[in-house]
Amino acid sequence: MSMPVPAPLVVVVDDDPAVRTALAFSIEMEGYRVATCDNAATLLAFDLPLSGACLVIDERLPDGSGLETLAKLRAAGCALPAAVITSHPNRLFRHQAARVNAPILEKPLIEDGLIRWIREATVAH
Repeated sequence: MSMPVPAPLVVVVDDDPAVRTALAFSIEMEGYRVATCDNAATLLAFDLPLSGACLVIDERLPDGSGLETLAKLRAAGCALPAAVITSHPNRLFRHQAARVNAPILEKPLIEDGLIRWIREATVAH
């Protein structure tokens, strides 16, 4: 008898506890497993899987930007799909996000858009 495949893991990184909790709840309601981090250091120390997961990272973290953190993960060989959430995506920010292969999800987040991106990211990877 085969073992059931676990639901994909979504790692949510946001320093605001209310946002983290709301995102985790919404994502779990869609059937995904969720892990949360409140800063860049916690994410960088997290034992990320090689596949079957994706990252949703806030741009403004107390110990670095989401893009800087994602660049560090990419340099360490992490190829998991990742999206960066922000309120103010200017041209430079969009360019930097493209360099680390991260789509931008604008705040306020529309849950359907977030869940759609998670579905696409976890199916494709």
